[in-house]
Formats: sequence, structure tokens, C-alpha cells
Amino acid sequence: MKKIIYTQNAPEPIGPYSQAIIANGFLFASGQVAINPENGELNLSSIAEETHQVMRNIKSLLLEAEYDFEHVVKTTIFLADMSLFAEVNEIYGSYFDTTFPARETVAVKGLPKGVNVEISVTAFKA
Repeated sequence: MKKIIYTQNAPEPIGPYSQAIIANGFLFASGQVAINPENGELNLSSIAEETHQVMRNIKSLLLEAEYDFEHVVKTTIFLADMSLFAEVNEIYGSYFDTTFPARETVAVKGLPKGVNVEISVTAFKA
């Protein structure tokens, strides 16, 4: 059985998908971009602020589902340019305490709405 997770504290889906789904203790969160859920606008003022907005959106999904960053077991980071890796990596890492999830980071040709970073997560809670 699966449970759809929805919160107004994360961006509305921009396509036919759910913000997140829980199935058998796993939370699968759709990729998040730097859309500010308060006004629906992209937050692209800097790569730092863009990454923080993405992570705030992920945090909102986790909290709605009663999970947190310590439950995250896998992430995928998509970058528009690998030259952004160091700054995104530093900010991303600051959202975790001591246990980091498995992860891959890939550079892609393009991302939705012309953003620079998109991150998806999988979390688990028994």
C-alpha cells in the first residue's frame, strides 16, 4: 500500500507526479528545484540560495511525512554544470548531521525551468 504525501510548504508538482510517496517504510520524494512554495517563483539569486531552497523544499516534504534528514538513505543530485559541484556539495552536506546517505551527482544537459540544481531523495523509517 502506498500513501501520497502532499504539503503546501513545498512546490506544487509541475507535471503528473506526486510530491512524495510512502511505500513499506520508504519515502520517495520527487526531484525538487528552487521554487519558493510561498509565491511559486524560482529562487535563482545565487547557486547557494538555489541549493538552500531545494533543501528547504525537501525538508518540508520530509516533515510532512514525519521523516527527517537522518532517515534519508539515498539522494540524487542533478547539476546543469559540474563546476557547481563544490558549492552545492557544501550546502547539501550541511543539512545532514553525521550520517550521510548514499548518493550520485550527475551533470545533465538541462533541468526543468532552466534551474541549475535538482535533488531527489529516498528515505526509510521502520
